[in-house]
Amino acid sequence: LKLDIAERFRNDAFYFPYNVDFRGRAYPLPPNLNHLGSDVCRAVLQFAEPKRLGDDGLYWLRVHLANLFGLAKRSLEERHQFALDRHADILDSFTNPMRGKQWWLEAEEPWQALACICELGRASLLEDPRDHLCALPVHMDGSCNGLQHYAALGRDREGGKQVNLIPGDEPRDVYEGVRALVAQKVAADARSWVTPSPPEAFGVSLEEDPHDEGMLSPEEAAREEIARAAQDEIERSKSRRGETEKEAAVRRAQIVDGLVSRKVVKQTVMTSVYGVTFVGARQQVLARLQDVVEDLLTHPEDNAEEIARLTELGAITPDGDADDDELYHCACYVASLTLEVLEELFTSARQLMAWMAQCARLVAQHDQPVSWITPLGLPVVQPYRRDGQHAVRTLAQTVVLVDHSDKLPVSVTKQKSAFPPNYVHSLDSTHMLMTANEMDHRGLRFAAVHDSYWTHACDVPVMNDTLRRQFLALYEEPLLEQLLESFQLRYPGVEFPPLPPRGDLDVTEVLAA
Repeated sequence: LKLDIAERFRNDAFYFPYNVDFRGRAYPLPPNLNHLGSDVCRAVLQFAEPKRLGDDGLYWLRVHLANLFGLAKRSLEERHQFALDRHADILDSFTNPMRGKQWWLEAEEPWQALACICELGRASLLEDPRDHLCALPVHMDGSCNGLQHYAALGRDREGGKQVNLIPGDEPRDVYEGVRALVAQKVAADARSWVTPSPPEAFGVSLEEDPHDEGMLSPEEAAREEIARAAQDEIERSKSRRGETEKEAAVRRAQIVDGLVSRKVVKQTVMTSVYGVTFVGARQQVLARLQDVVEDLLTHPEDNAEEIARLTELGAITPDGDADDDELYHCACYVASLTLEVLEELFTSARQLMAWMAQCARLVAQHDQPVSWITPLGLPVVQPYRRDGQHAVRTLAQTVVLVDHSDKLPVSVTKQKSAFPPNYVHSLDSTHMLMTANEMDHRGLRFAAVHDSYWTHACDVPVMNDTLRRQFLALYEEPLLEQLLESFQLRYPGVEFPPLPPRGDLDVTEVLAA
């Protein structure tokens, strides 16, 4: 269906009509073929008017190719050099994509990579490749965009550093940064084999009879009782492997030591700005750990040593299957460490999320939905209310009718948990629309997928400057002060908590980031 639509519109210029949701996030209305779609959808879409590449366009087209091969966290020069070094592969994929070496299939986004390779191939046929007329959009993506907004709101310098709001020699990968810290903690725990403290550590020996006259003072007797309780707890915590809780914890650290990849923590880092709970993080990590073990078991001849290690530690059963119970406990452990590292790296974000949630709870307790006005003037009202459910029983079946009327009482829990991510989404959409307006004023083509901004290859430097200046313009406004003031004006009888302390991040540094 997607390719059929593309074929029908192949030689036509067309526009995507857009809709915005209640937070202001923009989505194209056509459901089957649009640039929010899959790799194939994005590969077949181009701007209607091509532009000459020039020096800038040729450079950014090569960088774009490297990005599509998963090298977005390398320096710009390394990415540019990657394309230059693969010139022979580019020509082979361009001239014979289906029967040649098929190098383009190694890309993370293979069809978009092939589209980019075709543009570079056509350019190489010209006497001066810079004269090639190119309509392929080149993308610039945000670095964990939600955390960027939280860092800017809280003026969090360390958080801003992790998500590239301040200049650096090469892009920082926040997911890799979190992974590295989690891996360090896992490695330390895996080496921390400590024999559980014997009762003697509490100052007494259980060989002694505490009731022997004159043997123990009241304080010593109290310590002895604590020691006995500790010994009882050790006995109660024996697992099915006949180990203590401490021994099981160390073994599970040894299981995941070496298994914590970027993919294992990425989803939890991404959803942390949306208030992911421990239960949600545990499920995310569990799914990734199961994938890791299944990949090992799929190729046993290449992973014999690692499979033997995990079998000995209990993550793989003697029958050669993943032990889901053990992986569940490992996921609990890794999820808690991941959330702990996020708390350490993005303290300001956690404080802001807590402050927003507290304000939302106070508003919702007055049976009012949380609402605010974005910097572009869009009024936002959270729609979350208690579901009114009515069960209608018939002889054949029971039908549950759900009422979503706006006359129902608001849901305090949903209003509270949804406000921090929705507020950040509204700022994210504001930044995108501000950038779109400025690009239009400059007469430049622009498209976006939330925090991924697209334009002609030759116009990437202008777009990069524009999106940074619009981000600065957005955060030079006292957004949190305005939000608190709006709450206080509408609910004069409510005592809202003061704003959390802010850091020393200079948001003007984003211009050079």
